[in-house]
Amino acid sequence: MSYSILEPDKKVAMCSDHAGYELKQAIIEYLESKGVATEDFGTHSSDSCDYPDFAHPCALAVESGRDYPGIAMCGSGNGISMTLNKHQGIRAALCWTPELAELARQHNDANVLVLPARFIDRDTALRIVDVFLNTAFEGGRHVRRVEKISVK
Repeated sequence: MSYSILEPDKKVAMCSDHAGYELKQAIIEYLESKGVATEDFGTHSSDSCDYPDFAHPCALAVESGRDYPGIAMCGSGNGISMTLNKHQGIRAALCWTPELAELARQHNDANVLVLPARFIDRDTALRIVDVFLNTAFEGGRHVRRVEKISVK
């Protein structure tokens, strides 16, 4: 599968905490099997850790344009999403269904997909990733709304 929002010479930025570690590894393996390069900001084990330590470097990579887009996960998805969204250039969307991922891309131009690792299974997560990476931003009336997200 060829993904529509991926940019040449950019990697998908990946991060998780301990609760999301196994799912992150499964997504990395899945994407790399399709020829999609990833950059893993950690964590690198299922040992207890703090999600901000991995979310901030991941957000900086997407925000700077070095990587695009990002995929992040923690147990509920909430903590890592809150951390990512502290960055002005990040629009992280917590999605637990493919439909939410599609709307996050179409209407919000989400640039980081966040998954609740303890609440979805691997197959659901991979379907969400596929939808997120294949859905374009609709633009139009949504542009002005997205432009109002960042604090100036």
